[in-house]
Amino acid sequence: MDCYAKMKNNKRRQVSVIEEERISNLPEHLIDSILERLPIQDVIRTSILSKKWTYKWRTMRAVVFDEQISKKLAKNGAFGRHGFIRVINQVLLLHRGSISKFYLCIPDMFHDSFQDVNQWMLYLSTKGVKDFTIANSNQRYQLPHCVFSCLELRKLELNKCIFKPPLQFEGFLYLESLVFNNVDFTTDLGGSVINLPQLKKLIMRSCTKVYNLKIHATNLQVLLIMNCPDVMLLELLRSQRLGMVCLTLTKPVEDFVRLERMNLSLMFTNMPRLRWFYIDGHFLKVFIAEKPRWFPHAVNSLKRLWLIDFSLGDLDHLHGALCLLRNSPNLEELRMMHIQTESELMRYGEETTSSHLESPGCLDQTLNRLRIVELSPLQGSRPQLLFVKLLLAQSPSLEKFTIQSNGTLDPYKRFNIAKDVMRFPRASPKAEMIYLDPNSCIMWRSTICAKWMFLIIHTSNMVGRSEVLHLCTQVYSLSSIKWLPETIYSNVVNVFCGVQGLLLSLLKIALWVPNRFPTFFICIYL
Repeated sequence: MDCYAKMKNNKRRQVSVIEEERISNLPEHLIDSILERLPIQDVIRTSILSKKWTYKWRTMRAVVFDEQISKKLAKNGAFGRHGFIRVINQVLLLHRGSISKFYLCIPDMFHDSFQDVNQWMLYLSTKGVKDFTIANSNQRYQLPHCVFSCLELRKLELNKCIFKPPLQFEGFLYLESLVFNNVDFTTDLGGSVINLPQLKKLIMRSCTKVYNLKIHATNLQVLLIMNCPDVMLLELLRSQRLGMVCLTLTKPVEDFVRLERMNLSLMFTNMPRLRWFYIDGHFLKVFIAEKPRWFPHAVNSLKRLWLIDFSLGDLDHLHGALCLLRNSPNLEELRMMHIQTESELMRYGEETTSSHLESPGCLDQTLNRLRIVELSPLQGSRPQLLFVKLLLAQSPSLEKFTIQSNGTLDPYKRFNIAKDVMRFPRASPKAEMIYLDPNSCIMWRSTICAKWMFLIIHTSNMVGRSEVLHLCTQVYSLSSIKWLPETIYSNVVNVFCGVQGLLLSLLKIALWVPNRFPTFFICIYL
């Protein structure tokens, strides 16, 4: 019996050695790829695997202190045995070689001075960083000048920082993706223009003094401006390659003194390749002040139009929507998230928009390419029903018209609205009318304003790690909008943190037998 046990143990030891050798003999770029997908504490623990792995972690090219590990370290203070600053100092001190990716989450835990963070930035400026992220939860952090010497950057994301480049700074020549979240652009930029010739994606959320930012990005393809009322759009819309633009204010802004004179006609003149346009009612109200009917040139490239925080009881919103429809002859998808404003509750406003919708020349343009329309939530007001009727009459190629009713309406009212909608004449013989229950999660499955979101996780492309989002190499909504995961990233993190244990258990099952579970479906409530 003892001999059998020894033989069994020897066999296990031989198998483990073989497995270890398989991993150790992998090409260096594959080992680096594996280490990049592990939390940093797990990467450091690989040093106990064998002599070959003792110093592997010191040459890893991706150093990530994400929210999970930073909060864990912050519980031990700044300079404790496993404190936030002390651990990062040790990791960077022992690291050898270049660092291509650096992610730093600064927790809301410490001191008035960012002296240690400045030292880390100085160290990183000599390491050839290409992917650089600061996720700051503390007071605003002013970037030191050494950050602007990282001229090899391809991706830069800043959260809660002060952006003040040195006067001699000309730009990042290789930067392709730039994200600003709650960034302050100081008034001391001196009017200098930042050159970003390779920039393809620019995202700005809740930034201040944006009028001071002057960039030259002729290769820009994706532009997202959210809650930045003083942005100078003409400076950003000079790229002839813009294919996706998102403009939202999230709330009415009365003071537009710093906005340059801008209207829809002028804006679309600078975007000949625009295929996808997302705008909320607050921005639309500003741009439609002159109420044009036709643009000098039709927007032939526009395929998808999303109108969010939009009210058909607001005459300015209605003029803007009709103007966009009239000047977009190749539009294929229209999605509208409706809100009920105070003006809509007034009988006068409702009568005005209803009269306009009933006028003969309201929409003097047939929407020949429009295939998909989604409207939510439908309150059953007269302007809404007239707008639905107008779209059905003017869309000969319509395939699917989806409506979700308002949850505050009683069932009898919703039934009567559905009856009215189903009776409207349709120009398209193949148009399918879908009237959804208020509690349905299908309607806005592909919009960033959805309360419900379906995520498809491909387990065959995963590598095990403790944080759910980093397990996924591809996270999609049911539509094919590539930037969508970034726009809902923070909401998804908050949701996943609450159910992380259960979710990880399910994912581990899927990862254990990927052939049986090649795709994982998750429905979350944002």
